[in-house]
Amino acid sequence: MSTLRDVLETHVHDGSVPGAVALVARGDRVDVQAVGSADADGSAPMAPDSIFRIASITKPVTAAAAMMLIEDGRIALEDPVTPWLPELVAPMVVRTPESPVDDVVPAARPLTVLDLLTFRAGYGFPSDFSLPAVAPLFSELKQAPPRPRAVAAPDDWMAKLSRIPLLHQPGEAWLYNTCSDILGVLIARASGMPLPEFLAERIFEPLGMSDTGFEVPARKLDRFTSYYRTGEAGNLELVDAPDGQWSSMPDFPSAAGGLVSTAGDWYAFGRMLLAGGTVGDRTLLTRESVRQMTTDHLSAAQRKASGLFTEGQGWGFGGSVDVEKTDPWNVPGRYGWVGGTGTTAHIIPATGTVAIMLSQVEMAGPTPPATMRDFWRYVAGG
Repeated sequence: MSTLRDVLETHVHDGSVPGAVALVARGDRVDVQAVGSADADGSAPMAPDSIFRIASITKPVTAAAAMMLIEDGRIALEDPVTPWLPELVAPMVVRTPESPVDDVVPAARPLTVLDLLTFRAGYGFPSDFSLPAVAPLFSELKQAPPRPRAVAAPDDWMAKLSRIPLLHQPGEAWLYNTCSDILGVLIARASGMPLPEFLAERIFEPLGMSDTGFEVPARKLDRFTSYYRTGEAGNLELVDAPDGQWSSMPDFPSAAGGLVSTAGDWYAFGRMLLAGGTVGDRTLLTRESVRQMTTDHLSAAQRKASGLFTEGQGWGFGGSVDVEKTDPWNVPGRYGWVGGTGTTAHIIPATGTVAIMLSQVEMAGPTPPATMRDFWRYVAGG
């Protein structure tokens, strides 16, 4: 049987990724492997504590932060969002998903916190990116592979959002990504703290996630990996260097995909969820909050219509939930997500497993690359 290191080295040797770090923990047994290089030039060996742009595996962290505010009594799942997001007091909805952006009707009801957590608020990406109401998400909100420097500050961003129609009526359909960024603004306003400070105080510091945040300070840049995409000729093209877009705090800390982290840091977060919200003798979340995060909230029709899931997956809060076994790795109850920068992280309650793989090559589309699939296959067979 291949070892974890063998799995990673296969993809480094074939040139699909410069390097990778993976961690698989089953109970008290933790296997961490770092292979290849932090850059395509091979000048900086990958290390277990290398720092990566984790992209969309930011989303479960954001959902946990929202659940903490719910437990604090600051917000509730059924609450309309307008006390904190007045920009969304009277949202408009395109008459049909194919309609022009000026062919709109009023929203049938207010948006709620639950709508944001379940990605059913009407904002976000469908499977068809050519729909007219999707274009402003790119042009106005800069909803794309993470570019921290390109995005407006939260108040300006919300003003732009208020002028974009919903693609569906609230509660009707699952749409990807945008709801997490909206939720990040809500968390900051409801808590009275900037999002980076709230996450640091309530999640990162208690869990010892010392390398997780929205920027990489100068003293840590030697551990920060470069970020690439695959060019048309199959070559790796540099998207962002260590001293680039994450070298200082952005105006808009993206709750959908802006965090950097390490395998060890995300393991601390995943282990907390696996333990029902506790770390040591401290409770960060109640078991009920973790249960809600890791339970599928979509109807069968919504799962099928999303177009962005593999078969057998639903959606909890901030991450997918496997609802049936299809591929070897789709274990019912598996919770987590993937990041467009080549990252993946899941907890698997049935086997007491936390599995994380971090690499630094942008995904070309919603289909997970071979690197991820081979990693998941390894975890399922281990």
